[in-house]
Amino acid sequence: MTDLTRLSAAAIAADVRTGTRSAAAWMEEVLDRLATYDPVQPGVWISRFDPAQLRVAAARIDRRVAAGENLPLAGVPFAVKDNIDLAGLPTTTACPAFAYDPAETAGVVARLEGAGAIAVGKTNLDQFATGLNGTRSPYGIPRNAHNLAYVSGGSSSGSGTAVAAGLVAFALGTDTAGSGRVPAAFQHLFGLKPSRGRWSSHGLVPACRTLDCITVLANDIADTRLVDDVAHGFDERDAYSRDLPDVARPARRIGVPRPHQLRWFGDAESEYIWARALQTLAADGVELVEIDLDPLDEAARLLYDGPWVAERTAAVEPLLRSQPEAFHPVVRGIIQPGLAVSAVETFNGIYRLAELRTVAERMWGAVDLLLLPTTGTTFRVEEMLAAPVQLNSMLGAYTNFVNLLDMAALALPAGIRANKTGFGITLIGPAGTDRALIDAAGQFISRAGPVVPPPVAMEDQMQTVKLAVVGAHLKDMPLHWQLTSRAAEFVGAAKTAPTYRLYAIADSVPPKPALVHDADNGASIAIEIYELDVAAFGSFTAEVPAPLAIGTVTLEDGSSVKGFVSEPRALNGATDITHLGGWRAYIASLTPAE
Repeated sequence: MTDLTRLSAAAIAADVRTGTRSAAAWMEEVLDRLATYDPVQPGVWISRFDPAQLRVAAARIDRRVAAGENLPLAGVPFAVKDNIDLAGLPTTTACPAFAYDPAETAGVVARLEGAGAIAVGKTNLDQFATGLNGTRSPYGIPRNAHNLAYVSGGSSSGSGTAVAAGLVAFALGTDTAGSGRVPAAFQHLFGLKPSRGRWSSHGLVPACRTLDCITVLANDIADTRLVDDVAHGFDERDAYSRDLPDVARPARRIGVPRPHQLRWFGDAESEYIWARALQTLAADGVELVEIDLDPLDEAARLLYDGPWVAERTAAVEPLLRSQPEAFHPVVRGIIQPGLAVSAVETFNGIYRLAELRTVAERMWGAVDLLLLPTTGTTFRVEEMLAAPVQLNSMLGAYTNFVNLLDMAALALPAGIRANKTGFGITLIGPAGTDRALIDAAGQFISRAGPVVPPPVAMEDQMQTVKLAVVGAHLKDMPLHWQLTSRAAEFVGAAKTAPTYRLYAIADSVPPKPALVHDADNGASIAIEIYELDVAAFGSFTAEVPAPLAIGTVTLEDGSSVKGFVSEPRALNGATDITHLGGWRAYIASLTPAE
């Protein structure tokens, strides 16, 4: 079979409970799907039960149903992120040197299995749940199921892809800084990050133990509600478990960031879809209240720029000291500095966080819920590998503060980019508002209409933009790496139409030119043309410093491409080098003849 349409937990359970289709029959379909998709993305799973074991598990569910048991998740296949214990399979956290065989299954997994769900296996992740992109694992890189050139989102990378690719009906992830929400956004999924302590963390390898939450990634709001109904509940084995009462929130006043505080990183499609989501809410009578994002941003910075990085270090300290080479180098670079965090720094961080929580509590008096973009943009895998810390940080712009400030969050799909990746929005409320968030998300979807995910990609697919470069980005020039890191392909050398002048900008480091349109006194200027993926082009554009900009450049043959243009201030003190015909000739003219 090749039709990898998505699976519905509610529909499968209804089939099995009513006898319309047995758990055994559903499991045969899942095994077929796995066999079809494994060659496409071998990095989704770290380990799985073998087919014989899964068939036995499905037969057991059919017997339980036949015996009259009421199983709300009867026969539903699901995946477990490999930092959550599942008896019978090792727990690795994507670090072979850390791997162990758990003596028992994690509390949340046991609840789901008790309700009739069938765990298929353990999914890949950013090592030690440290990352929001999905590229930090020795077991391979799970990619976006709808466009294999793009990151899956992390750290619950394999879980997001397994659901989006139609391999399981839902998957468990974890979320300390956005790890359950970012994969949901990129792959058109719903990602519920429960209130801290609402779901048991018993059997979870901690990233930051005081902040961690086990989460669910699902295809629709009904499945999200169904899983939460089963999974939530107090667990005395978890020191951070809480018996939280449900807090009602009417979702009539929704707080949104001030426009100037939003960061899109050059992604105009995300900005457009966000604006459309706000229009949907306003049309439904929701009052949109602008809130100051700065206190939330300051709280977010405490996670990695403050003492909470030491909590990640504490979780893996023995291995970090004895075998630092066992860590993925990017993960080691993030966690190792925690060894130097002092107790004084830690207490000062705790004090500041308490102050910021007070600010956040006052905010709930003005709004019922918050709404933020889940991320401002997405990236290609090659881009992420070239700049793994900088680009990953961009993905956490709207997620990192939530657990620190004791909030619940639900990421939901809001639109599809031209490259088929997802743009998501996130509803956020104070602790205990999990069901209110699910209700509010359902209302939004009913008004906006569901986002219908594009087909699962069975091979790499790209939409591209041609970009003309004229100076420091030419081959062998100082900034050419900004193209190669984005897998830009060289199309060819060319010339502009004879309507441009070229200047050497004064005091620019590295030296850069300014290309200026001049229809009356212009000349043809030598350029190089490259082809980039749409998202790569967006991230490239975001890095272009003033007084340069990206606009449209007309070529000698009359066609147009995107390319470097300049603001008028670029000419202050600049040298006109048009007569040389291009930047290479100018650079050569600076070298004395031998």
